[in-house]
Amino acid sequence: MPGEVAGTVTPPPLRRSALGRLRDRFAATPWGATAELAARLGYVARGVVYLSTGAIALLAVARLTPHTRSPIGALEAWSHWPLGVVLLWVTGIGLYGFAGWRALQSVFDADRQGTTPKAWANRIGQALSGVIYGSLAVSIFGLIDTLHDLRHAEVEKTSERVAGVMAWPLGPALVIALGVFIVGCGLGNAIRALVDNFGSTLKCDPGAAVWAQRLARVGYFGRGVAMLPVGWFMLLAGWRERAADAKGVGGALWAVHGLAGGDAALAFVALGLMAFGAFAFVEAGYRPIRPEGAFSGPA
Repeated sequence: MPGEVAGTVTPPPLRRSALGRLRDRFAATPWGATAELAARLGYVARGVVYLSTGAIALLAVARLTPHTRSPIGALEAWSHWPLGVVLLWVTGIGLYGFAGWRALQSVFDADRQGTTPKAWANRIGQALSGVIYGSLAVSIFGLIDTLHDLRHAEVEKTSERVAGVMAWPLGPALVIALGVFIVGCGLGNAIRALVDNFGSTLKCDPGAAVWAQRLARVGYFGRGVAMLPVGWFMLLAGWRERAADAKGVGGALWAVHGLAGGDAALAFVALGLMAFGAFAFVEAGYRPIRPEGAFSGPA
């Protein structure tokens, strides 16, 4: 071209930040941008939950805290910090947003996964995830109302819920089925850690995607391993028809800690949970989120 200096290389366009892209979307589609912001805050809240649970488990290995805690028990520790209640409010609201995003994914197929058997399996898993995180949000706001010590309440609440199910017709069989389901979810997470391409779901540089994938593999494997003892104790509670045998996440991890080699096993799981939490922060920034796909026609 005339006037163009030979050998000049045009620099690539600068990549917009997630905040910049979100600001543009608010100008174009306010409702879609609001839903996206809620979903991204939800991923941040999920990351906070897993980082808190993993960090306390790691502190338990180092004998800097007396025991492991469930996710709600880990978050309860925030109430003793300055601005801790504010952090709990933000986390609770974020988890509600994440539950809403899971509803869009599972019920309205916001990710456009389709109706293949694999897609339906993913969508059912997303629906269950939404129920779990929505329930956790309810528990967080209940914690804000009470701010009581939940160290013993976790065991009581888990056993009370299981006892309630035991009283139903075929209750013990349902508890056994729940335990098998949790174990299956744990194995599924571990398998996903080995075979899934987590970087493909992110909109970022290839180098960053490689590191994110490594982080996700460690995180999903650690989360899968953490679910196994929870499911096992649930299965035992149903088999023995003794609700007291059921344990929440904190109790199940602490039971693992009491086994031979428990320190190493608990440290591994703790680091995995923290990696999963860190990957949730990556997803909050780089995962494409388009709520409009839930209500648009076929692509």
